[in-house]
Amino acid sequence: MAGWAGAELSVLNPLRTLWSALAAAFLLALLLQLTPARLLPSCALFQDLIRYGKTKQSGSRRPAICRAFDVPKRYFSHFYITSVLWNGSLLWFLSQSLFLGAPFPNWLCALLRSLGATQFQAQETESKASRMLGELALSAFLVLVFLWVHSLRRLFECFYVSVFSNAAIHVAQYCFGLVYYVLVGLTVLSQVPMDDKNVYVLRKNLLMQARWFHILGMIMFFWSSAHQYKCHLILSNLRRNKKGVVIHCQHRIPFGDWFEYVSSANYLAELVIYVSMAVTFGLHNLTWWLVVTYVFFSQALSAFFNHKFYRSTFVSYPKHRKAFLPFLF
Repeated sequence: MAGWAGAELSVLNPLRTLWSALAAAFLLALLLQLTPARLLPSCALFQDLIRYGKTKQSGSRRPAICRAFDVPKRYFSHFYITSVLWNGSLLWFLSQSLFLGAPFPNWLCALLRSLGATQFQAQETESKASRMLGELALSAFLVLVFLWVHSLRRLFECFYVSVFSNAAIHVAQYCFGLVYYVLVGLTVLSQVPMDDKNVYVLRKNLLMQARWFHILGMIMFFWSSAHQYKCHLILSNLRRNKKGVVIHCQHRIPFGDWFEYVSSANYLAELVIYVSMAVTFGLHNLTWWLVVTYVFFSQALSAFFNHKFYRSTFVSYPKHRKAFLPFLF
């Protein structure tokens, strides 16, 4: 888009650099696990930082120093509490700006600029610039709504659907999860060019900027969200009786929905949710595709460990089932 100047035209900005680094780190971790020679076979701390839940070594098999930094996996709910509150606030600020013409708070503007928020300069005709700005603003608004709805649903699942065992996560993973949902919301908001002069134009024409990719992205989001919810129900029901009462916390083989194709169907749905947001941005937002790349490699790594756990634990585990991507991986 020729109408965007500054950070949007630069491949290297703080957010893109950060998401690229995170994606590269998880790609490297995945490649190390796939390497037959196992380049880091004895590094307990490294393995502890990239595994969580059932894929961690149990009990006394893990060094005491690693167990000292364990946090209950049920604390996942804290991630979504943080996201609902923080990203709900960002959605409120954006809504006030787009529909009522209220400027962002000074602290938020300063934070967004430090992260490489885009700057708008009218290098196109006024009408074309207004249309382009409106499309991007609507995309960011919808993606923030999706992110908030996703977090709200996951919070509901943590409290009323999921059955957590005594599995653990590392405190570093816990802290990263809290920061992640703050960062991802700021990433969305930073995609809206910062120029108060265009607020009134957006207020009048925002809903008229809807394009095919907004509709497609919305359909993909709710479709993948429904599948993820169903997958979480399947996992939860493995630990409940027919009356819905929790009877154990042991692991069983999941069947149904996308579990017929991959071991980590819920992780696959998570990836599609983020891809739906990339579609909502119009398929050309490099920053968000870097977020998707990070999600892909991080979920692929966890799916690899899950798949390995299932295959080593259950002799009768379906041989045709892949780890993360149907028919591929």
